[in-house]
Amino acid sequence: MIPPIRALSLAALLVLAGCSVPDLPTGSDGDDRLGVEGGYAATDPLPVRTDDGLNESEREAVLARTMARVEAIRGLEFTRDVEVRVVSRAEYRADRANETAADGGFREQVWEAPFLVGERTTVGRELDAVYGTAVGGYYAGDEIVIVSDTETPTLDTRTLAHELVHALQAQHLGFGSDRRTLDGRFARDGLIEGDANAVEIAYEARCGDEWECLPRSDRANLDEPAFDSDVYLVLIQPYAEGPAFVNALRERGGWVAVNDAYDRMPTTTEQVIHPERYPEESPVEVRVEDRSSDGWARFEREGPESTTLGEATVYAMFRANGVVEGGERFDYSHPLSDGWAGDRLVPYHDGDEAGYVWRTEWDTERDAREFVRGYRDLLAARGATRDGNVYVVPEGDPYADAFRVTREGTTVTVVNAPTRGELDAVHRTE
Repeated sequence: MIPPIRALSLAALLVLAGCSVPDLPTGSDGDDRLGVEGGYAATDPLPVRTDDGLNESEREAVLARTMARVEAIRGLEFTRDVEVRVVSRAEYRADRANETAADGGFREQVWEAPFLVGERTTVGRELDAVYGTAVGGYYAGDEIVIVSDTETPTLDTRTLAHELVHALQAQHLGFGSDRRTLDGRFARDGLIEGDANAVEIAYEARCGDEWECLPRSDRANLDEPAFDSDVYLVLIQPYAEGPAFVNALRERGGWVAVNDAYDRMPTTTEQVIHPERYPEESPVEVRVEDRSSDGWARFEREGPESTTLGEATVYAMFRANGVVEGGERFDYSHPLSDGWAGDRLVPYHDGDEAGYVWRTEWDTERDAREFVRGYRDLLAARGATRDGNVYVVPEGDPYADAFRVTREGTTVTVVNAPTRGELDAVHRTE
């Protein structure tokens, strides 16, 4: 069972359940002490009722005390006010629909290559299904937007605490540069969301014995998501693995080490999945020479003509397609993906037809052979017929295409085209 996303801050509790939360200094004396906001300290009770929703003054009190608690856990002081706005689920979905920007066939190939979005749907639909259903809140500018599923506005304080960490990040640390590959974006989010989830987990751990906490919202207690999308496996990786990465940094040097990481963001999901590889182990630069012909060409776009999928997406590919057995626990470390050293995906098109070249580099030849074995198992599970190193997934399957799979030492190259006869046109053999 896949647990739901909570503010896209989800069941990392399953990953780090029971981890200890050290006490932090409460700052110096003064009118604006660390752990005190809007006249409320972290341990203060709140004069609010939740059974009939929260009015404006009650929401302000909840916000102030939650800010104080986030300060007490994270050891950083808010330098400016944070606004909170509550919108309905319908409003959020409408706003998201208006903001969704497609990237044509390029984006479709990026998600089709790891067998996460097939040709019966689109990436936009899959992302909207996840975000539109699961997001409980988000941070934008100096504003936190809470998405409510009821007509009576409510605030889940754990979700609020998560988003308040993003406000602290903006005020003190920054979010790093905009990574231009899929793997780079999820690596950066591993720190950003891992930090916020670690604080959320710490908040949860203090409720009851140390702190009086408001009841959880009904949505926060959902057992499973109201959608079925394989892209979820990739989207949640920063939230599921990020807290362990942040805790590993804290073991090295406390929250100071976490703060310092914002000046040296993780560059790959490999570093987030395996914190011992951060920051020294960098990915191998993988190149894919253009050998296309007969009308096939790379996409012309504002961004790069290629991307990197990364270890997390490789794992998600195998798990989503049944090669790796799943469960309630999200552990992205697996022999089929652990040896990842780098990759490059280059989408191609010829009119409305599309294909790609995906080259992966592995730490050892054994790792490369393991990957090829798993990839062949994936194709076989989809009913592919084999002729040498060429596989054809039959019509009727959402990934009905031809695939050429070759390995040279630690390098594995997958060429995809609509038909076997077009494989060389996408990327001819040497």
